[in-house]
Amino acid sequence: MKPAKNHHNQTRILKPKPEPEFKRPITEIIWVSLVSTCIKFLLIPAYHSTDFEVHRNWLAITHSLPLSQWYSDETSPWTLDYPPFFAHFEHFLSFFASFVDPIMVHIHHGLDYKSKPTILFQRISVIITDFVLVFGIYRLTRNLGCKERVLIWVLVIFSPALMIVDHLHFQYNGFLLGILLISLSALEEGKDLLGGFVFAILLCFKHLFAVAAPVYFVYLLRHYCRGGFIRGFGRLVIMGSAVVAVFAAAYGPFLYHGQIQQVFHRMFPFGRGLCHAYWAPNFWVFYIILDKVLAFLLVRMGFNVQAPTASFTGGLVGDSSPFAVLPRVTPIITFSIVLLAIAPCLVKAWRNPQPRMITRWIAYAYTCGFMFGWHVHEKASLHFVIPLAIIALKSVEDANHYFYLSIVSCYSLFPLLFEVQEYPIKFLLLLLHATLTWIGFSSYFTTTNRKTAETEQTRYDKTRFIVGSFGKLYLLGLLAVEIYGQFVHPILFAERLPFLPLMMISICCAFGMMYSWIWQLRQIIKLH
Repeated sequence: MKPAKNHHNQTRILKPKPEPEFKRPITEIIWVSLVSTCIKFLLIPAYHSTDFEVHRNWLAITHSLPLSQWYSDETSPWTLDYPPFFAHFEHFLSFFASFVDPIMVHIHHGLDYKSKPTILFQRISVIITDFVLVFGIYRLTRNLGCKERVLIWVLVIFSPALMIVDHLHFQYNGFLLGILLISLSALEEGKDLLGGFVFAILLCFKHLFAVAAPVYFVYLLRHYCRGGFIRGFGRLVIMGSAVVAVFAAAYGPFLYHGQIQQVFHRMFPFGRGLCHAYWAPNFWVFYIILDKVLAFLLVRMGFNVQAPTASFTGGLVGDSSPFAVLPRVTPIITFSIVLLAIAPCLVKAWRNPQPRMITRWIAYAYTCGFMFGWHVHEKASLHFVIPLAIIALKSVEDANHYFYLSIVSCYSLFPLLFEVQEYPIKFLLLLLHATLTWIGFSSYFTTTNRKTAETEQTRYDKTRFIVGSFGKLYLLGLLAVEIYGQFVHPILFAERLPFLPLMMISICCAFGMMYSWIWQLRQIIKLH
């Protein structure tokens, strides 16, 4: 600071003006969430999938029938297949729905019912429950700097994938992911009992989050149940009692009514097959393609091989697991592969359980479940994309990884919105996200110019956010696939190969997802 002289010829120091105090984080995030809410209200009249009728039927089931019949009713093909806490959540919503439009919650008259009040009520229910996500991300970021936390809020609250799945396609993923983030925030704060308790509640809302249960178990066993045998055993009993109490509250009433077997039968429909109608971009895409290529080559070589049908892309959710050449994949095989893939993370959690690593470990576990799981939906990528947004600013490598992954994840969801009028919405959501993410990361990871004393040459820090040549080529490849599917394919092969554009999206996005899995595994092994 340079000295300055006043009129008495005395030297004084020029003090910098104090920086204005930032608003409280809770005030900031409320404003961010309100802007997001306005966008969600604009999407209310847009397309909604059959999941809209699924959740409306669950409102009717839980409102019109006694608890003992919730998991046995087959009035509609969209039967209740989520855990009991989500059924009670639907029952809670049905109380208000009955005042908005009584037909909406009628078990027979409400089938395929889509009145304007019904659409408005269900859309608004998703918007309101999204504030659980807002609370979860607030807990995780409230102690960060202003610039860092606001950027993370934008990545999560304005996630285009979450907008597409919840507020267009129609689901309650924001609500469920909010519970996950609350659990992670408790673990990062060292409140292990609360974190484990909230995760148990989450599993009773949606059982597909159980992929991360091994990581939770090992981490809590080593981090919470420590301090000697007596203290550790006592804490294990406390944690076990809390988890058992949650599951008893969820499943106890159904066990009392003799419906527990029916509940589990609905929750785990293994007869649906290895893949969904639209292939989720994971490892099994390559397995399926390899089987088809081998079958084609063997037939051309004269071998008596039954060529595989196009059942994987036929649009049905039946048993699509038979293969022509490669071994048949069963649920136990996929379970074993997922557990094996998670193993390095479990070893790390056992040897050195660190609260600052738990979010990375949980995200990796969900990535493994997505890559190698049974009957994976493309929407399941949200389970790890949202947690990875929390750690995207840990390093420039994390930022680069998240930038590509978030684009790939969002683009893989494009087939969910197949109607023409929604195309500009999903395209603009992805474009806006990519632009804001690039600007935000470029601003956060600035370049520092430094000159050496010997050579006077400028050096650049490695903290600058750059989209590399390989990344640019990959993103251009996704753009080429989209241009082909929208403009070229309808002219050349619309009738002969109607499934080809979907297959190309799955394959191209699977490469990006596979890269993400390998990158995360490398980071987990490398970081201490």
